[in-house]
Amino acid sequence: MSKLFIELYLDEDVDVLVAELLAKRGYSAITARDIGTLGQGDSQQLEYAVRQQRALLTHNRHDFEKLALEYFERAQGHYGIILAVRRTPYEMVNRLIRLLNEYTADEFQNQVRYL
Repeated sequence: MSKLFIELYLDEDVDVLVAELLAKRGYSAITARDIGTLGQGDSQQLEYAVRQQRALLTHNRHDFEKLALEYFERAQGHYGIILAVRRTPYEMVNRLIRLLNEYTADEFQNQVRYL
């Protein structure tokens, strides 16, 4: 089944205000705090995002670049990884909205993007 809109999962490094601001604008975004995955490892965070068919948003560039490469080498799919520089939640949301409006969920599968 094709998905049009990218749904996000924010790991614990991302300010929860980002998810709240996105939700107010009609986007689907959940956080590690929302679902009780605080303290889990990076691979578990990405596995959760995959199970939920969500793109993962993180500030943890180093570890998630490695995980994205591992997924690629194993031909294992994911729903996108967004690696963000730390900015104010409002600036992040503005940048995210541009990105989210540029791709469909299907187009974003297995993509790694920098924000």
